[in-house]
Amino acid sequence: MNYSDVIDHPARYAFAIPTVGRPTLPSPITGRSFSQDERRVAFATHVHEIERLMANGADAANAFPAFEEAGPRAKIFHDPAWARAAILTAGGLCPGLNDVIKGIVETLRFAYGVRHVFGLRYGYRGLNPVYGLSPILLDPDVVDTIHEDGGSILGSSRGNQDVGVMADTLQRLNINMLFCVGGDGTLRGATQLAAELTRRKQPICVIGIPKTVDNDLSFVGKTFGFETAVAACHDIITSAHMEAKGAFNGIGLIKLMGRDSGFIAAHATLSNPVVNYCLIPEVDFELEGEHGLLSKIARRLQAGKGHAVVVVAEGAGQKFFSGLPETRDASGNVKKHDIGELLRNAIPEYLVSNGIECNVRYFDPSYLIRSVPTRGNDAIFCYLLAENAVHAAMAGKTDMVIGQWGSHYTHVPISLAVMSRQQIDPEGSLWQAVLSATRQNHDAF
Repeated sequence: MNYSDVIDHPARYAFAIPTVGRPTLPSPITGRSFSQDERRVAFATHVHEIERLMANGADAANAFPAFEEAGPRAKIFHDPAWARAAILTAGGLCPGLNDVIKGIVETLRFAYGVRHVFGLRYGYRGLNPVYGLSPILLDPDVVDTIHEDGGSILGSSRGNQDVGVMADTLQRLNINMLFCVGGDGTLRGATQLAAELTRRKQPICVIGIPKTVDNDLSFVGKTFGFETAVAACHDIITSAHMEAKGAFNGIGLIKLMGRDSGFIAAHATLSNPVVNYCLIPEVDFELEGEHGLLSKIARRLQAGKGHAVVVVAEGAGQKFFSGLPETRDASGNVKKHDIGELLRNAIPEYLVSNGIECNVRYFDPSYLIRSVPTRGNDAIFCYLLAENAVHAAMAGKTDMVIGQWGSHYTHVPISLAVMSRQQIDPEGSLWQAVLSATRQNHDAF
């Protein structure tokens, strides 16, 4: 997402949320205040940005970029007595999937009295009868303790299914609310399905809950599971540090998840600042030459530091694979070439060729950090996303995903969330803090 472009060209970005109809039924929720569609959360956070927007002609009635505030509405669209909801989890696993499932089920039952909630197995495959995957009936007893486990009780999968077939299945099952928990691929499928249902004039709400450990969705602020994944990196980096210190000229090399965005690598580096070099997709680096990574490691060892710790995101350094064929996974994502293995071979080869003995300890914990249960605030975040997703669906919202902008939960059009990858700004405070912590841009080491 180009933050400045939203400020300079607000009319290019549509923040309006579609609905399947006008909500006319009184909400059964009592004892709490209601949100209103008119209550908006401004995209811009600084006064000078708001001044730029106003100078560009934006006002309350003319493309002022702002999100609908999430939360329960006084009037709802779906009658809880007749409502039937379905939940699916798609894409790669992520901490918190079970927390979100539990939150959706319990909010539907306890806040609205919806008794018919189905779990669709293995993502969008569960909406294609060719696979023979019967839905699972979910209730508070079934989901009571699932938050204690990683993964998803519904299973997950990648890949597209025929939109028409999925719409047929939802109609055949009389589903009127579908909750899609996933990242950009899942949300792209959700918006296509919402469009097909709208074309058919079917009042079926499609609501997304943003899931990706890479934290690379735009306009949603952050995604659940990311905080837990970063926490899971802590012990791995500590082990790599100990292994490096325990060997003569030891190198601890850790490859972390992050195809196009280096948020996990950057945050993990800052949360356990024993890292000497952090490499991410957003920032170019060189291997060879006076200022290259290899010569920096060599100078560090020759200066008597005795060890080095390198964290690399899986999507970093792809230019070193120029000329190799491109392949894609079932979701259409470009598969990254293995920068971890390249560095694992290149570092000792360079050092030994320059007369420097070394011992490389390589760690690749990719699946470990995404398969663990949520921790602390991340678990709370999962519940609040799930709760607000249910409120949106019951009010008749569709083709949207729940976000958090600042301290507010928001309704975000899926088209905005998948418009582009959220990435680290090399000039921003996060990356500058990484450079300060690692001092990797200093030529001495």
